[in-house]
Amino acid sequence: MTITAARALTGHVSCFVGIGLPSTAANLARRLHNRDLVLIYESGAIGAKPTRLPLSIGDGELATTADAVVSVPEIFNYWLQPGRIDVGFLSAAQVDRFGNLNTTVIGGSYKAPTTRLPGAGGAPEIAASCREVILVIRQSKRAFVETLDFVTSVGYGEGKGDRQRKGLRGKGPVMLITDLGVLEPDPDSCELTLTRLHPGVEVDTVRQATGWALKTAETLATTTEPTDEELAVLRELMKA
Repeated sequence: MTITAARALTGHVSCFVGIGLPSTAANLARRLHNRDLVLIYESGAIGAKPTRLPLSIGDGELATTADAVVSVPEIFNYWLQPGRIDVGFLSAAQVDRFGNLNTTVIGGSYKAPTTRLPGAGGAPEIAASCREVILVIRQSKRAFVETLDFVTSVGYGEGKGDRQRKGLRGKGPVMLITDLGVLEPDPDSCELTLTRLHPGVEVDTVRQATGWALKTAETLATTTEPTDEELAVLRELMKA
């Protein structure tokens, strides 16, 4: 999953990175597939080149290895919101068929949820304003739900055209990478559709891990297996 996500950053110039799986994939991409990729974190680090995976957006490693460190208002008001960043890399606790994300609460009500999650952070602005968004989420019925408990970040809203009606600048999620395969938005409906399987994964396995009636492409591709170099660099990155 992480290697597939890292490969997806080939050809991009700048990436607004979320912590967790997105950060691992983005840092792997910069080491292997796109050495000129500019990593941007919402704490203000531009061109961060961490020697290890950052623990949070406030990790000092991001600031000490960055080309520049600016204020949080500048990151959002000048770089992100005007659409100057190529791709946003996000994960979430829940995702629905239109790529909308929940990182706020699960179960119960907003004031008294079963689980209170870390919250929105910069994710709503990343989802709204980056030219494209790539999602990385482990696939299960718990995460891939028919209806979100809370809409933190908008993907395609209620379907095709809803982003434009809401005035969102960016294109929206172009790819959802899971531990089972890859989903991409249908060009007619914007509903996330299974287009690729990871090696050894069956379609029924993906359907059983999805909380809605998953659509599949007419022809399903298979993800290229990780190379020895990709695995070695990823393992080294995880140890650092």
